[in-house]
Amino acid sequence: MSLDYISREPKIKTENPPLLILLHGYGSNKEDLFSFAEELPDELLIISAQAPYEMGYGGYAWFSINMDSAKGKFYDIDEAKQSVDKIAIFIDEIKEKYKTNPDKTFLLGFSQGASLSYAISFLYPNKVQNVIALSGFIVTEMLPKSISKDITTKYYSSHGSVDQVIPVEWARKSKPFLDKLGLENVYSEYPVGHGVAPQNFYSFKTWIEENL
Repeated sequence: MSLDYISREPKIKTENPPLLILLHGYGSNKEDLFSFAEELPDELLIISAQAPYEMGYGGYAWFSINMDSAKGKFYDIDEAKQSVDKIAIFIDEIKEKYKTNPDKTFLLGFSQGASLSYAISFLYPNKVQNVIALSGFIVTEMLPKSISKDITTKYYSSHGSVDQVIPVEWARKSKPFLDKLGLENVYSEYPVGHGVAPQNFYSFKTWIEENL
């Protein structure tokens, strides 16, 4: 496998289970979002992937972020694009290994993982049918120059209204961006910082159930 991961097998066995892949945030690891797994629908095969760049102390990143007070945050776009390609290959490997339902692939990313989830959906049209982007934003430099008109992916986006890491204004641009492309999407905010509030969890859990 091209990425390290942990998995939760479906509790309700089917021949071709729906697939949910989790992409953690900057400085975290594959264990982080996996805490969601037990509470999510029983029919899902849940895979939590680990980013390729080791940061030490058990933390990993999908791409480097350099804090520069003059320029704001600087993202290593080359590393980000490499991670997008790695994740795309990994999704195919998981689909093949577990014989998942090719029409029921969910990609859930938090923060850095959310930005990558958006990018994958545009760079690899319809590889995933559903994107859940938590506390992240669309990084336009990661996207293709022209976006396919054949994309049918659905999007769930949410953000903390007092997020101190990624400004909520950045996240608010996602809905108009997706609306302009005619893509089905929902966006919501919660009175929290850079994290997932319980009501946010139940909201995206319900969204997943509706799209299964």
